Amino acid sequence: MMPLSWALVFLPWAGALLLVAMPRERPAALANIGVSALSFLLSLFLLGHPGGTQGWTHIDALNTPLVVLSFLIGLTTAVFSLGAIAAEGFDALRLRAYHVAFQVFMGAQALALLADNMGVMWVAIEIATLASVLIVAVHGTPAAIEAAWKLFILCGVGIALALFGTIILYLAAQPFVGHGDSGLSWEVLLGLAARCDPGVLNLAFVFLLVGYGTKAGLVPLHSWLPDAEAEGPIAISAVLSGLLLNAALHAVVRAKAVIGAHPGTVPPGPFLIAFGLASLLLAAFALWRRRDARRFFAWSSIEHMGLATLAFGMGGPVANLAGLLHMLGHSLTKSAVFFGVGHAAQLKGSQKTADIAGLCASRPALGWGLALAIAAVAGLPPFALFASEFLLLTEAAAHHWWLIAPLGLGLLTAAAAKIHTLQALCLGDPTPDAGDAPPRWTDRTTLGPLWVHLGLALMLGAALPASLSALLAAAARIPG
Repeated sequence: MMPLSWALVFLPWAGALLLVAMPRERPAALANIGVSALSFLLSLFLLGHPGGTQGWTHIDALNTPLVVLSFLIGLTTAVFSLGAIAAEGFDALRLRAYHVAFQVFMGAQALALLADNMGVMWVAIEIATLASVLIVAVHGTPAAIEAAWKLFILCGVGIALALFGTIILYLAAQPFVGHGDSGLSWEVLLGLAARCDPGVLNLAFVFLLVGYGTKAGLVPLHSWLPDAEAEGPIAISAVLSGLLLNAALHAVVRAKAVIGAHPGTVPPGPFLIAFGLASLLLAAFALWRRRDARRFFAWSSIEHMGLATLAFGMGGPVANLAGLLHMLGHSLTKSAVFFGVGHAAQLKGSQKTADIAGLCASRPALGWGLALAIAAVAGLPPFALFASEFLLLTEAAAHHWWLIAPLGLGLLTAAAAKIHTLQALCLGDPTPDAGDAPPRWTDRTTLGPLWVHLGLALMLGAALPASLSALLAAAARIPG
């Protein structure tokens, strides 16, 4: 019988093979939803799984919530795509490419999170990146092709650096494990890190941080992210910001745990704090200059990944819990925002903020849902990001007092920009819809996923179940 971890990888890939043979729009979209639903239901078995390593995969408290969240967002994005892709007007070839690449991405995302082998993780993140490039380019417009090339080149540089870091970390372990793939196991590396050469470990971490940090959208190699999320199909914005960034940051956190296990290495925390602060501050001020709604929220993704990175850099159970909760909350709320903004852009025929206004008056369910989603992304209570940012601030006040000023400046600047955009998009006099706006039934395929995400973000922020709280507490002990 196939292990659960590998079933979660091969089910989406089998679905991709099925979708190759389905060029018609409606059947392909429904099949995409069906495969995504089966994958999500299968991922729920992880919550009762005892964990442990099996071959090249490993299940533990750190990757379990991220995998379940990934397949949940995959399902809601597939439902959203039912209406959104119908409005995109793809021909049969582009439609097939979109659905096949979507399921290839989902399988690679699962493998990247579940892999215990660093080499397998690297390959999985590369497959997910190539699938993302195909989806971003599927429109075929000059802007989409440029965004896809930028994604391919910059993330290609990042993945090359990550490969070099993987090789160096393997060389650090080789004197103790000999030849073979055991030196690539995160679990093995964590156990023998204290005996490795600290200089080699330091060098490996630099390459892994910069390489996977590029994939996570951290400054300074972040410029691919706004273009990719603004120019690709609307649905890709949700999976890029909610899934791919998490997989890359998860790899950084695993590397940090290994390097930090050696008392003689340079502490990895300050490096993560530096990258996190740079991403937070640059994105917070850049938000005020964005006039394109999708590009605005892509910059917000850079800000939030910076906050999560900062939390892991601070380290300790409380800060790590804040980082994990922030990753989960950001994925839920940001994908909800992209569902709402993307549908509004199709209604108005433009994704410029000035062309989308008065949604609460013209489309109350969409307008108020988007307003709540933006408020949640801004870190307002009672949603998950408020809880994670509150934990982060209290931990900084207790142990890193010098972070309070830059952290507070970044949070307040970014929150003010989002509230300003909330008012511009949702309030005021409504702008006219485009003449070729999508049919009214597509409201349901947008509002369902949007409100489901808001409900889950509210649960994470205000009423975290005891079982999930225990799981996250166990996960927070892994990064160190």
